[in-house]
Amino acid sequence: MELWRALLGLLYLLGCSGSSQHSLQYQYVVVSEPSEGLPQFFMMGYLDGQLITYYDSQKKEKIPKVSWMKEVEKDDPDYWKDGSNILRATEQVLQEDLRNVQHRYKQYRGFHIWQTAYGCELRGNRSIRGYSQYGYDGRSFLIFNKDTLSWVAPDPQAQITKMNWDANLRWSQRNKLYLEEECIEWLKKYLSYRRKEMLPWTEPPVVTMTRRTEVEDGMETHICRLDGFYPREIDASWRRDGEVWLEETFHGSLVPNADGTYHYWLSIQIDPKERGRYRCHVEHDSLQEPLDMALKEPKSNLGILIGCVVAALVLASVFAGILVFFNKSLDGYKAATTSDEGSNHSDWGKNQAI
Repeated sequence: MELWRALLGLLYLLGCSGSSQHSLQYQYVVVSEPSEGLPQFFMMGYLDGQLITYYDSQKKEKIPKVSWMKEVEKDDPDYWKDGSNILRATEQVLQEDLRNVQHRYKQYRGFHIWQTAYGCELRGNRSIRGYSQYGYDGRSFLIFNKDTLSWVAPDPQAQITKMNWDANLRWSQRNKLYLEEECIEWLKKYLSYRRKEMLPWTEPPVVTMTRRTEVEDGMETHICRLDGFYPREIDASWRRDGEVWLEETFHGSLVPNADGTYHYWLSIQIDPKERGRYRCHVEHDSLQEPLDMALKEPKSNLGILIGCVVAALVLASVFAGILVFFNKSLDGYKAATTSDEGSNHSDWGKNQAI
């Protein structure tokens, strides 16, 4: 069981890109030895990394995994029925693929897995990316190059399939059309369904700025952290004199929190003499207007020095007062014991106890 989970996780990582703003991804898995809890075939669809639809060979039915996916029925009442029929046919094809690949490797027994991943991404700069690939036992088997309409075969055993698929130019053109157009259309449609349900809930980002100075060259690294925001889409950039500044800029991954919100960070390295020229610029649906966060100025050492001097003077005065009081008390004590030792000494001791 752990093997197939690890392999599936590997395929997911191969199919995902952290630089995308929105993504629609599908994964198909066929195993040679199904077991309880592991169907022979299953499909998972993801929107921005969230599971939205599912199918397996036991239930034989494509189902929504989030409530807002049911909205698709309003536009297409037969969406789930047609999808189930298509996946039943796909299941048969991929099972045959697995048997053929096992035959190539002469692996007729044991646990083996055939994986397919494809999808599209709509990036922050409005560019698009589409991909399609096949894997066997966690290794890349065939990868589609939609620019050349050909298949890349990292595995020597895939050469026969590569030649057959490369020869089917019409099929490759169909794949390219889906990845660049149809997939993007579905991606936008699913996003619209999700926005309708999630629209009432927005959380503004909590922005914090931190700074550190590099010992080697004296340059400063400033980190702008954005925490607890929703929805996921956010536009954050470093700006110099009001213009987007990409030089010496680094970005973290957009990561979900346990409560459904997200966090993100971006850093920049600058000359401290130009600190006043830079801002962390943030735009988000929860904000009425963009935020421009100035870089933190280091605290002045002069103020700290003055504070220390004042504290030292006050402390010296206190000690001087204590010393004067102690000396006066000691003189009085000596005078009392000299003139009237008997009764006065006993009264002084009683007064100290009170």
